Parts: sequence; C-alpha cells; structure tokens
Amino acid sequence: MSLLCVRVKRAKFQGSPDKFNTYVTLKVQNVKSTTVAVRGDQPSWEQDFMFEISRLDLGLSVEVWNKGLIWDTMVGTVWIALKTIRQSDEEGPGEWSTLEAETLMKGDEICGTKNPTPHQILLDTRFELPFDIPEEEARYWTYKLEQINALGADNEYSIQEESPRKPLPTAAAQCSFEDPDSAIDDRDSDYRSETSNSIPPPYHTTSQPNASAHQFPVPVLLPQQLLLQGSPRDSCNDSVQSYDLDYPERRALSPASSSRYGSSCNVSPGSSQLSELDQCHEQDDDRRERDSIHSCHSSGSFSRDGQVGFGEQEKGFEVTGEEETGRACEPKEMKEDVTTHPPPDLLLHRDHVLGPQESFPEENASSPFTQARAHWIRAVTKVRLQLQEIPNDGDPCLPQWLPEGPAGGLYGIDSMPDLRRKKPLPLVSDLSLVQSRKAGITSAMATRTSLKDEELKSHVYKKTLQALIYPISCTTPHNFEVWSATTPTYCYECEGLLWGIARQGMRCSECGVKCHEKCQDLLNADCLQRAAEKSSKHGAEDRTQNIIMAMKDRMKIRERNKPEIFEVIRDVFTVSKVAHVQQMKTVKQSVLDGTSKWSAKITITVVCAQGLQAKDKTGSSDPYVTVQVGKTKKRTKTIFGNLNPVWEEKFHFECHNSSDRIKVRVWDEDDDIKSRVKQRLKRESDDFLGQTIIEVRTLSGEMDVWYNLEKRTDKSAVSGAIRLQISVEIKGEEKVAPYHVQYTCLHENLFHYLTDIQGSGGVRIPEARGDDAWKVYFDETAQEIVDEFAMRYGIESIYQAMTHFACLSSKYMCPGVPAVMSTLLANINAYYAHTTASTNVSASDRFAASNFGKERFVKLLDQLHNSLRIDLSTYRNNFPAGSPERLQDLKSTVDLLTSITFFRMKVQELQSPPRASQVVKDCVKACLNSTYEYIFNNCHDLYSRQYQLQELPPEEQGPSIRNLDFWPKLITLIVSIIEEDKNSYTLVLNQFPQELNVGKVSAEVMWQLFAQDMKYALEEHEEDRLCKSADYMNLHFKVKWLYNEYVQDLLAFQGQVPEYPAWFEQFVLQWLDENEDVSLEFLRGALERDKKDGFQQTSEHALFSCSVVDVFTQLNQSFEIIRKLECPDPNILARYMRRFAKTIGKVLMQYADILSKNFPAYCTKEKMLDPEAADSLKELQVKLNTVLDELSMVFGNSFQVRIDDCIRQMADILGQVRGPGNASPNTRASVAQDADSVLRPLMDFLDGNLTLFATVCEKTVLKRVLKELWRVVMNTMERRIVLPPLTDQTGTQLIFTAAKELSHLSKLKDHMVREETRNLTPKQCAILDLSLDTIKQYFHAGGNGLKKTFLEKSPDLQSLRYALSLYTQTTDTLIKTFVRSQTTQGSGVDDPVGEVSIQVDLFTHPGTGEHKVTVKVVAANDLKWQTAGMFRPFVEVTMVGPHQSDKKRKFTTKSKSNNWAPKYNETFHFLLGNEEGPEAYELQICVKDYCFAREDRVLGLAVMPLRDVAAKGSCACWCPLGRKIHMDETGMTILRILSQRSNDEVAREFVKLKSESRSLEEGS
Repeated sequence: MSLLCVRVKRAKFQGSPDKFNTYVTLKVQNVKSTTVAVRGDQPSWEQDFMFEISRLDLGLSVEVWNKGLIWDTMVGTVWIALKTIRQSDEEGPGEWSTLEAETLMKGDEICGTKNPTPHQILLDTRFELPFDIPEEEARYWTYKLEQINALGADNEYSIQEESPRKPLPTAAAQCSFEDPDSAIDDRDSDYRSETSNSIPPPYHTTSQPNASAHQFPVPVLLPQQLLLQGSPRDSCNDSVQSYDLDYPERRALSPASSSRYGSSCNVSPGSSQLSELDQCHEQDDDRRERDSIHSCHSSGSFSRDGQVGFGEQEKGFEVTGEEETGRACEPKEMKEDVTTHPPPDLLLHRDHVLGPQESFPEENASSPFTQARAHWIRAVTKVRLQLQEIPNDGDPCLPQWLPEGPAGGLYGIDSMPDLRRKKPLPLVSDLSLVQSRKAGITSAMATRTSLKDEELKSHVYKKTLQALIYPISCTTPHNFEVWSATTPTYCYECEGLLWGIARQGMRCSECGVKCHEKCQDLLNADCLQRAAEKSSKHGAEDRTQNIIMAMKDRMKIRERNKPEIFEVIRDVFTVSKVAHVQQMKTVKQSVLDGTSKWSAKITITVVCAQGLQAKDKTGSSDPYVTVQVGKTKKRTKTIFGNLNPVWEEKFHFECHNSSDRIKVRVWDEDDDIKSRVKQRLKRESDDFLGQTIIEVRTLSGEMDVWYNLEKRTDKSAVSGAIRLQISVEIKGEEKVAPYHVQYTCLHENLFHYLTDIQGSGGVRIPEARGDDAWKVYFDETAQEIVDEFAMRYGIESIYQAMTHFACLSSKYMCPGVPAVMSTLLANINAYYAHTTASTNVSASDRFAASNFGKERFVKLLDQLHNSLRIDLSTYRNNFPAGSPERLQDLKSTVDLLTSITFFRMKVQELQSPPRASQVVKDCVKACLNSTYEYIFNNCHDLYSRQYQLQELPPEEQGPSIRNLDFWPKLITLIVSIIEEDKNSYTLVLNQFPQELNVGKVSAEVMWQLFAQDMKYALEEHEEDRLCKSADYMNLHFKVKWLYNEYVQDLLAFQGQVPEYPAWFEQFVLQWLDENEDVSLEFLRGALERDKKDGFQQTSEHALFSCSVVDVFTQLNQSFEIIRKLECPDPNILARYMRRFAKTIGKVLMQYADILSKNFPAYCTKEKMLDPEAADSLKELQVKLNTVLDELSMVFGNSFQVRIDDCIRQMADILGQVRGPGNASPNTRASVAQDADSVLRPLMDFLDGNLTLFATVCEKTVLKRVLKELWRVVMNTMERRIVLPPLTDQTGTQLIFTAAKELSHLSKLKDHMVREETRNLTPKQCAILDLSLDTIKQYFHAGGNGLKKTFLEKSPDLQSLRYALSLYTQTTDTLIKTFVRSQTTQGSGVDDPVGEVSIQVDLFTHPGTGEHKVTVKVVAANDLKWQTAGMFRPFVEVTMVGPHQSDKKRKFTTKSKSNNWAPKYNETFHFLLGNEEGPEAYELQICVKDYCFAREDRVLGLAVMPLRDVAAKGSCACWCPLGRKIHMDETGMTILRILSQRSNDEVAREFVKLKSESRSLEEGS
C-alpha cells in the first residue's frame, strides 16, 4: 500500500470573477474527495488529501466544478498517471496543469483527457516516504542490507544461506489507519500546562513513535525489480514482494485463520501475532541494533490472499558514530558487521506456527548489488536527515522503536507523535474515523520502556519474590513484655528516654528490641529475622538455627498457601520454571542470610525543606538537620530565619545491618537561657520541627525523594517536607534502579499482563467497597503483589495511585475504566489539594515534591485531556445511546475531564484552566456538526434504512431543484437526533445543569446548520419554481413545526423574530395567487349549483342560500391555512393579509357582479301572496300552535303522578346521604356516585318514555312535549325535595306561632320531618346540583332535544337553583336577602289596627363608614283593641339585618295604662357597623299589650325599610299597624330554612319576629 498526498493549491480561470464559485473533486481507485467551494476567477484552496493506493497502473482524476446548489457545471478536468508522480516526504511548489473538457475511456476506466480549455490548476502530488517500522523487521532488513552490501563487495551470495530462516514476526496490533486527531501531542491541546514540554525525570525514559500507521511502499528498490501492483486488499510490503518476483514458488502460505485488512486497512482484532525473539538472542540483537547503520520497522499480518503481508507502520533511521555527521559507511565495515552477528531466529506465535514447507523467499543472487547498495545508502541518508524530529535525548543506546510482543507493548499517552509540522487532512474514508479511534488512542497511547528493559525486569522479578516469600504484612510480630531498665535506655522507635524507676517500657523476648509502650505498634521490622541477625553476630548458633528453621517453615507455608502469587509473577516476567525454581532458592537464602552478609555505602544529600513550623517569636525558625544511620549521627549547618531552607550538604555512611533506619530530624536552633536550662534537664535543647524515619531496606540505587515530616509524639506540632538525595551502593547490587522505578516496572508489567495478555486488551475492574476502594487496582492476587512490594520497599500509596492512573490512561476507552480513572484522579486531587491546617505547604508545592514527577504527570493529564476531547467530539460513535454501559462510561469520561480541570485549579493552582463544562459543550457542538454533515450527505440511505423505502438512483438522493422530497427526510432525521440527545445524552451529561443541556445544544446547532442549507436551497428554487406551490406550503409547515417544537424556547432565539418565514414568503404569495384563481372557479360552480337548486335556504338557522355558505367556507379554509402558518414575523404576516384581502375583495365583487346581472330576472318571477289570504293563514298558524301547546300541557300533566312518585323515591335516597360537603377529590367522586343513585328512579322513567316520544313524535310536537315534561320535573323537584310544602294549616300555624313558646319549635321540627320538610346538608345540595346538570343534558339529547339556551333560561330551573342556593347561605346572608326581597311586609294600609308616629335619623361616620340609626317613638294613635281588664300598651322597636349578633337589636318603650292614644317620646340608638349599607336593614315596630305573669299580646305590626331613609338621612311619619307580616314564596322559603337552625340565636329570634301576628281579642 502506498500513501498518495495531493495538495490542491489554486487555479486561474478565464472569465468574469462573479460567475465562478468552484470546488475541486479528486477521484482515485473508487475513492472521492472534495474541497470547499471558493469564489472568484483565481481561487485558492490550499487543501491536503491523502489516499491509500494499491494499484499504480491507475490515474488520479482531478475535476473542477462550478457550484450551484443543485446543478453544478464542470469547468474542466485533468488526469494524472500515478506512475508519473514523484516520491517525497516534503511538499513541493506544485505544477500547473491545463484543464481539458473531455475524458478518454478505456473500458470502464479513465485513461486520459482531451480538448484543452483556457483554465489552469496548480497541484502538488507526491507519494510519501515511509518511516518508523518495528524493531524486529528493522533487524531483519538491516541484516538483508548488510548481506547485499557484502555481496556487492565479494559478489558472493547463495540462496541456501537464507532458506532455513523462518518468516518475519508480525509487529504490534496497532497497525491501523489513524485519523489526524488520533495522534495527539500536548502542543495541540486547547490548554497547555507550563510544564507540559519539560523533560521528565531521567529514570522515566519515554520514546516518541508516531502513532499513525499508514501502509507505504519502500520507495527505493533494486533496479531490476519491478514495483508489485496488487489489489486494494493487498497489504504486503512492496520491498518484500520485490524479492518474491523471481521466486514465486517459494512464497509463504497463510494459515486458514489469518487476518485481513478492513476497508480502512485496520488489522482485525483477531490478527495473528508473532512472538518475541528468543531470550538467547536478545543481547546480541540489542548490540546489533546499536551498531547498525539503520534500523527499519515494519508491522505485518497474514494477508487475505495467502501472502505474508507487512504493512510498514513507520520508518525511522538511527545512525551511530560517524554516520550521524552524514558520511556513508565503508563496505568493509558492513561486511565485518555481517559476519560478526548472524541473524536471529524469528519465531511465529504459538497459535500460528508455519508448516515445514513455509519459508521466506530469497533474494536473487545475480543482482547488480553495487547499484542497489548506492540506492539504499542514498535513501537512508535522505530520510534520516528529514526525520531528525525523532528524539533520542542524546543517548545513542536508547532504542527508538516500537515495542515487541503479542500486543505490541503497553502504550501510553506519554509518547504521542509530534504533529507540529503536520497539517490537518480532510478525511477520505468515514470508516477510518471510527475504527482508528478505537485502534489508536484507546488501546495504544504510550510506550512503557519498562516492558523492554530486560535487565530491570530481571532485577524487579527477584526483588518482588523477596518481598512476597517473606512479606512484611504477615511476618512474625514482636513478643513484647513489660521491662524494667537498670541503666538509662532509649526507645528504638522514637529514641526518647524510657522514663521511670521501674517498668519503664516494653522489650521483645525474641530479639531484645526495647521501646515505649506507645511505640510498640510502630515497629514494623520482623522479629524472627532480626533475632537471627543478632544471634549470628553474637555466636548463639543453636538459637540462630532454631530461628532460621522457624523462618524456613514460614516461607514454606507461604509458598504452599499462596502458589498462585508466584505463578503470576513467573508469567508476568516470562521466566521458565527451571529458572523460577532456582531463583526461589536464591531469594529464600538471601532472606535467611539477613544482614549477616549485607553491607552498603549510603550517601545522603540534605537538599532543602519547605513549609516548616515557625517556633520563634519572630514567626520564623532557625532550622538545621541531623541525620543518623545506626550509631553514626551528623548534622547540617543552621539556616537562620527561614521556613523554606536550602542546605545542599552531603554525608557519607556505611551500614552493615539491613534492619537499620535512617533517622532524619529537623530542629530549630535556640541559643537563649530557656534552651540552656532545657539542655540541663533533657538531651535536647532545641525545638523539634519534624522527622522522617527511612528503612534502609527500602533504599535502592540513586533516589531523589521528598519525605513528609512526621510527628514524634502526639503533642508535636509538625508541618512541611524535606528533600533528600540518597545514593545506596549495596554489595552485589551496585547498579540498580531506585525502588520507585522498580515499582513502576512491576506495576506496568503486571498491568500489561493482566490486560493485554490475559484480558485480551480489556481491563478487569476489581470489586472493592469502602473508603479505600480506590487503592485497590487489581484482583486479590495481583493487588497483594504490588502492596507487598510497596510495603517492603517504602513506596507511598500516592505513587501507586499515580502509576496505576498512568497505566489506565492507555486503556481509558475500555468499559468501566473512565469511572475508575475519575475516582482515582479525584483521590489524587484530594491528597494534594486538601492540605491540613497545621501545614504551610501549598498544594502545588506538595505536588512538585511528588516522587512520580510533576512534569510527567502534568504531561500525562494534558494529553489525556486532549484525547478525551477528541472522543467526546464523536460521542455518538464512541458512546452509542443504545448501550447503557457506554452511556455510563460517557458520564464517567466527563467526570474524568472535570477531575482534570479540578487538578489544574487546585493542585497546579493555575489561574484560568478551561472550564470542563465549556470543553464538553464545544465537543458536543463538534460532534453535532459532523453528525449533521453525515445525515445531510447520507439522508436518503439513512431514511430508507429506517422506513424501508425503495432505493433511488444516486443523482436523485440529494437535494434537487425538481422536487422537495429531500428536506422532509432531513427534518425527520434531525428530529431523531435531537430526541436522542434530549432523551438519552441529556440525562447522562447532567454534571453541569446550569451550563450544558445537550438536548438544547443539539436543537440549536442542528437548526443553525439546517437553516443555512434550507435558505440557500429555497433561493435556488425561487429562480426556477419547478415544484407545486402546495409542496412549498407543506414544507413550510414542517419547518415551522421543527422551529416551534425544538427551537423557539431556546435562550439564543428568545426575543428574536425567526428568519424562516422570509425564506418561504415568495412561495406563500405564489400560493395565494393560485388560490385566488381557485376561489373564483369555485364561486362560479357554487352559484350554478345554487341556481339549479332554486336558491334554497341552507338551514332553519341561516338565512343564506348554499352558494353564499360555500363561497365563505372556501375563503375561511384558505384563511385558516394562512393562520395556521403562525407567521412570527409581523411584517410578512401583514403582506400575507394584504394579499388575501385582495382575494376576498375580488371574489365577493365577482359574486356581486354576477348576482347584479341576474337579479332582475328573478324579481319578475316572484309571485306575491294576497294580503288578506296571508293574514288568514297567519291567524290559522297561531291557533294551531295554541292547540298544540294546550295538548302538550295536558299530555305532560298526565305524567304528574308518576313523576311525583319518582321524585319521592329520589327524596328518600337523598335523605340517606351523609357526609361533609367539602371539595376534596374523594368527596367529588362520592358526590358523583351518590348523584347517580339519586337520579336512578327518575332516569328509569324518562329513559323509556323519551325514547318512545323521539320515535313517534314529529319534531315540533316532540319539543313541546319535552318542554312540558321539563316544567313538570323541575316544579316537582322544587316542591318535593328543595321546598316541600306544609300540607295542612298545622305546619303554617306552627311557624307563625313559633314565637309563642319554645316547645312549639320542637313541634315544628317534628312536623317538618314528618312532612318531609327537612333541611338539606351541603353535600345533598351538591348532589342535587350535579343531578340538575345530568337531567339538563338528558333533555338536550346532544342537540336532538331542547336547546341549551332554553334549558338554562328556563324560569323553572332558575327558581329551583335559587331555592337550592339558599340552603348553603349563612344566616346573615339569608336575612339580608329577606330584607331586600320582601318589600311589602307591612301592608296593613287597607285595614289598619292603629298607627305609630316614628322619627328616624341615619348618620354615617365619614372615617370608619359605620352607620348609626336614631329612632324616636313619638306616640301611638287609634289603637283598636277590646279588653275587659287593664290595657297597658307599649312599643317594641327591633333592628332587622345582617351582622347584628354582637349588637343590641331590640328596644321597648314604657307602657301607658288604659290609653288608646298614648304618648311616648322615647329615643333609641342602633349601631349597624360598616359591612353593609343601610339598604340591607329594616325597622320592625310592634305594639303590644303588657300582661303580667303571662305572654304579652300583639296589637299590630309595621315594617320600615331603611333604604327609604338612606337617601334623605332622616324621616318622620305615621306607620299604619297591620295584623301580621306579609311575605312571598322567597320569604317563606328563607323563614322555613332559618327555622331549622335551632342552635342559631339570631335565626331563632328572626323566625320568632317574622312569625308574630295580632293576638285574639277578648270576646272575639
């Protein structure tokens, strides 16, 4: 496969610049790419394209098109043969080509062009040189090259030398086509930390291979060999194929399960992999690699058609010694190199071992090698100089090649390629975008050098066994006993004095170590091992042997109980069983030897400290440091007045005990009286600032480490950290890496083994719970390995976490990994950012002191952040909505992005890192942009796939000027995208509810892109208008719906007038023009039909003939369409209305013109009726209607008995209803249910009869019958249920004599219960109200019965409802209603029994509005009363009205003896309040005869309404006295209702007052 690079630069056209809007289309090998459109006669595109070429006998077609939205015209074309294109990895100036008008065809393929045009185009075409191929193939080709050069010197080369060799191993599985974004350097990030380009610590060596993996041909071949031209699927390396030409019969065959390249040349997941080199050749291979002139790497696979394929991933060349200066090597040196280092045996993977007949083809022995050698050397020199950007840090020994192994090594984002010189390339294949992301960043992001450092791996393997065979976590604890010291003794742990006279501390009976009781838990050294070391030094051999036996037993038990741990370690480091058994013996012996054979030289440099405690009164300290190893103690100089001192002092120690500790303590030097006194009393005169205790066994190699200062006792006030550079030379281990590097090697190799080898690339997430779950990185066995190593060699837990995070970053797209990484980074953030109150160290300083390396971790985060942005920019592919697991990973990915932002703010303390919400929003927009482009370009395919439509030819699938079918499909797809975002992704990406709503962003972006395309399309349509106006209107409605449904409520569009009505304005006006013609045609047809039918009336309610109704119906329909457009632009709507108004005027004037012409003819035909005959007929009609009314009344009354019976049953059911009358939902349901029960007797009666009447009665008769039945039902309900009558005079008499004595009230109540004159509860009222609605609907019968207006305005229904409403009113309201409705109560004028002179004054307070009434009773006159005894008349004045319960309502005058015309002249005052006006009150005057020891007798009564006084303010008159109070039905109803309220004093008094009448006279 070859990579063709084409740069379309610019063009020159002959003609007006206005008429050119051109783009360029490139076609090669069934692949098509297009530039953007540029206007003008000298357009400049400057766009790059890359194509994968497998056939060089074809050509590149370049077509220039002039753009119209639908129709594009070709400006010209040019055809370039691929064989004529140069090979280079640098851009050139390009060549001008003349565009020609026609193409020449040979069969189905283009072979040239003809008919030149005056137009020209500038193109730069080249085949790109390959670079950076894997290590194994580099060695192979190096050896081949050396053989060729040697043959060039001695002309000797035999085929048999090569025949026994085995085929070349395949390289990493990462040979996929990468999109331009898949290989990301931190320089391309949206945000760059200040340390992102810094050099990492020296023990973290990283290489920078280019992550892209395009397949290239070898550009320089032997002269006599031809370039093999294969099929597009042929992925073999051309330089290998060139050797196959002369020996086709020797080509290796492919196994049946061999992998193949997909359309984007990605190796399938199951591709066969080849194993690493044999261990026996590794050292020779490395040496040959360093000594070779150049090393080439290629990746390979078994190709589809049976050949061993090698896809060259990248070409890199390394020149050592003099070759780096550009000079060529001598043939003699090459020959010596060949003879010194034979080629390695290359083995196939165990799953795909080649058969005995499969071997690699040989080179032709008769080739002219001198010329070939010259070609190779020129290519080597040129490419090497061009690829100087590959870093090697100045160390020629460091390999620059991709890793070996089945999975291609563990990649990480530390090794992203340098893209500073790369320009973004337009994608040629959509498929490559998706697959390359998965195969690229997600699974191969960085190179872990520890996977290839065999020397380091071997050492780590031994150290890990040592930590696991006798682990600290389960070693023998000390056997402490309380101990009394006889001499001053110091604690082994804190070095403090064991105070006291006796029982001062604890002592281990096994090893003899002494310490405070509080310090015994801090000792972590193993008792047995220490006892063995001490005994062997003091000659206690028996005791030593016993202890050694105990330690052996423990190691045997450990090996027996945990065999899986040692098996995993052996597999991780690929150690043979024999070597493993031997190594276990060695490790056990080293544990037993302890320190008896151990010695080390330790160099400690105290560099600096930061964040120390201030101990002096000045707010500072004078720190110095003491360093003690064993019994040797040394100190630094004092730095005065500094909490961040720098010492840079070096000390040398010799140590002969691996259980020793390095005790580093920081002190504040004091030279005052207090410190001198303290020195007399204690060993320490200076203030303690902190300490760190370092186990000697945790030291290895050269270390530059920050240690946090710790307390010595609980009372110590300590903060800060100290930096130490420690160099340890352990006897036998002089050249080993520091333990942090060793731990990194262990963790990375373990991770690589568990994921890539055991897990087939997937990451197994351990199940862990609790606060420390984030510290669990692997399953139980692997976790124990790393924890024991860390515990044994002093690796802090935060270093473990950061190392695991770095490993996970290579697998961050695996399921479940983003959530783990997010949690892990959050805890790393918390570790550095959550500083304690007692420390002065900032988070950034703490992070800078990280042993992991600040620059390394920052660079890791920067590149991870960039990769996450790229994956989020294609979230619809990477995290499909149909997969809940991937949606959860999407949420976790955003959480991880947020954690990175938090890290930058809180730990790095950067001022304004990009907000995570804004980054995610930008990514979402980028994804939506590409999604829209995809659905636009594949609209028909996607729509037909979803709705199973027929296929269309390709030219009809896109937008067309002949129809509008494309746009509704596009709207449907847009809606599905928005709905998916709203319903799936919005619920997942909910971390920023105030800043990001994916559904709204989706709607906004989709509308903006759609609006742009829709606008241009309609502009194009406006010129030709090839579609029907109705089609444009339908599209208008769809666009309006899309906008109203998803866009109008978005914040960005609120308060704006949308643009879409303007796009359709001309088409709507066109439709209105056409509609006018349609309306005129319709008018003529309607008028003709009306003329044939004789201009009949449309209905009894309409006075127009059919044509009038038809014309206006058609106009209304047209207007309804305009109205439903809901045009939000008032100006455009006004233009629509003006245009439609013209249509209405034109249609109606046309109608008027036609009628005006024909009207005289109809007038002459009209026959006038004789007036006398007309009057006779009208009179007859009235009489007949009267007869019908009377008959209907008789017919309706005939049902009175049956209706009475039904109503009585309803009353009985209603009387049984109980419960409150509130409006709760439960009560409403209960009321509806009870209403159905109450209505059942009446409904059963009405149902059968009304159905019969509707069948047998004519319509006019039916309506009269229904009206009569309605009257009977309403009146009967009112009489029987709401206001049941008092059937005899007893009841009436009881009401009117209720005031005589209290017992009468109870009698009245009993009587009313007996006569069904009961009071209605609120719930019963609600049931009746609902029942009335049901009865009303029944009589309406859906329009077939009585009209609703008649039923509503029926006086019978209104009377019933009014009576019903009185039941629910308060006493005050009823009294007010009584006063206002009863205007003729004192109607005693015709037959008065006397008269009373009254003077009334009404005063209203101007401020409060309260009313005050003054009543003066002047005299009575002409009293008609017969009595034989004493006559003592007096006047009783009562104020009747609302709100009087708390006021005095009644006054009486003094009685006058035996005087029938008494004079009183007494004044009374009534206060009315301000709630109601005077019109709601009345005065009742009653003249009575005072009787001692019995009830007073009533002479007469009068009533004076205050509304008559309100207008004048005062009034004086003679009031005639009547025999009783007169009232109508309303008054009787109110009185009856109030008579039931026996507990209401006001109601009781009112009933008594209005029930009084003139008493019987004596003798009458």
